[in-house]
Amino acid sequence: MLDQIVDAVEYRTPEGIAAAISRLIRSGALSAGERLPTVRDVAATLGVSPATVSNAWQALSGVGLITSRGRAGSYVLQAATPWMPPHFGELAGSHVVARLDLSTGTPDPVLLPDLSEALTKVPTRADTASYLSSPVLPELDRHLRASWPYPVAALTIVDGALDAISRALETLVRYGDRVVVENPSFPPFFDLLDHFGVERIPVDVDAEGMRPDQLAQALLLNPVAIILQPRAHNPTGVSMSAARARELARVLRAHEHLGDPVVIEDDHSGEISSAPAHSLGAWLPLRTLHVRSFAKSHGPDLRIAALGGPEPLIDRIVARRMLGPGWTSRMLQSILYQLLAASSSVSTVHDARRIYQARQRLLSEALVRHGLPHEPSDGINTWIPVSDEKTAIVNLAASGIRVAAGSSFLAGPSSGQFLRVTAGRVTEDFDLVAGLLAAAARAS
Repeated sequence: MLDQIVDAVEYRTPEGIAAAISRLIRSGALSAGERLPTVRDVAATLGVSPATVSNAWQALSGVGLITSRGRAGSYVLQAATPWMPPHFGELAGSHVVARLDLSTGTPDPVLLPDLSEALTKVPTRADTASYLSSPVLPELDRHLRASWPYPVAALTIVDGALDAISRALETLVRYGDRVVVENPSFPPFFDLLDHFGVERIPVDVDAEGMRPDQLAQALLLNPVAIILQPRAHNPTGVSMSAARARELARVLRAHEHLGDPVVIEDDHSGEISSAPAHSLGAWLPLRTLHVRSFAKSHGPDLRIAALGGPEPLIDRIVARRMLGPGWTSRMLQSILYQLLAASSSVSTVHDARRIYQARQRLLSEALVRHGLPHEPSDGINTWIPVSDEKTAIVNLAASGIRVAAGSSFLAGPSSGQFLRVTAGRVTEDFDLVAGLLAAAARAS
């Protein structure tokens, strides 16, 4: 174990040692219940003072990763999660309850609509006339098409945004293909691409979305697909502007002689986004798959999303699902339809959108007051530049605040270090939270 720790340590400071051991614990390399080497042994091997290692041990103990048993030594508390995909697992963190957990990327449960009324409309029997009936409730299909960002040829319902993207990639890619992803982007996308044996091509994101100049360069590598988030981008909170959507479509058309990659749009926070919906499908309907998820707005446990696009692609996805789950439960679809149609739940989601927007603005203004330049983000997450990611995380943990490491979201090289902060979960003490975030951002 001592050799493992020495090999993992990049910086021989208290923060660097604590960060290295934290990574070993979260990856499962150090298991719950294992006894750590003594402070003196680690210090001697690393060539640092015992006080340096002791400070690292205190930081790890403070965030609940290890515990001291006096003369019996220090032991690992946090167990690994072996079923979790690696990049997804990095988001799971240590599972230790913090005073304020801003690491989750999940909505505020208080702002989710009440399901009571919708549940009264669900059929009392889970039957179906035929296994070959339409996989989408007709009334839900009509409702979704009326609010889709462009006239869509075909539409189906799947079990959440990641299921939609996984089904799309399964249809489109083969081992060794290349796929364009935003940099930064959502880590489970990386897990999916790794699963399919696909090489990812990172394209940076700026304040308006994916950069057209870098996309043009990426297209020279002949990717088969492009994954982007048009609104409330996770992790940055950026929403794609109309001008940027138009420019990206122009770049794709200008490079059609090289190939015709399918655009997969993950509109995971559309219902609580304060930005209008823009889709490349308005210009490229025959090669755009648009995903609209309702997890952030109506509840993560509903596990339901809509997938729309060209009929040949949607038909292939529906046909493949018939050999697996078949369809997404029409009982769940009925709940979703009622939530989308009932005035009470529509009003709740509208209020949630307004409240998240206000929370983003209040936190952003407080960050600026504390000397950290920042613009309000869209949705529930925001992206904060820091001098040193590991130091910032340890300092915030010592203050009882958990955040997500920015490095987990990077698809390629980055010019800086960052934290992803779920600003939508800050409900009070905005100035206090911003002060701690700003101080952590400056710490090095």
